[in-house]
Amino acid sequence: MNAIDKIYSNTFGISFFWKRDTCNSMPKIQLVFRDIGFLLTLNELKDFSDSCTLTIQSQCCADCKDPQHCRSLLLRTPSDKIDLAVSKDELYQIQELINETIFKVELKHWIQDVCLN
Repeated sequence: MNAIDKIYSNTFGISFFWKRDTCNSMPKIQLVFRDIGFLLTLNELKDFSDSCTLTIQSQCCADCKDPQHCRSLLLRTPSDKIDLAVSKDELYQIQELINETIFKVELKHWIQDVCLN
């Protein structure tokens, strides 16, 4: 864990910066959940959050017996070639992970800007 700077984690995943990339002015953010890792810019992370919101607004199958655990929701990712089949519970966990990461990264940038001025 010495190779990373953790941003946020929940029971479903983690987000962090690779220490080797922190010298960049805008390092990419590693987002890991399930067995999947995404290396994203802040704007890509925001787009991913928007995709979560759109997916949450969609409806499960009308006759679904277990809508909380059924992986019937298709979540678009920042990669136009990858979508994820997720349950409603997983979707909420992913969105929390993404939104808290965005908040913490933007707060860090804001504090840096304030300290420099």
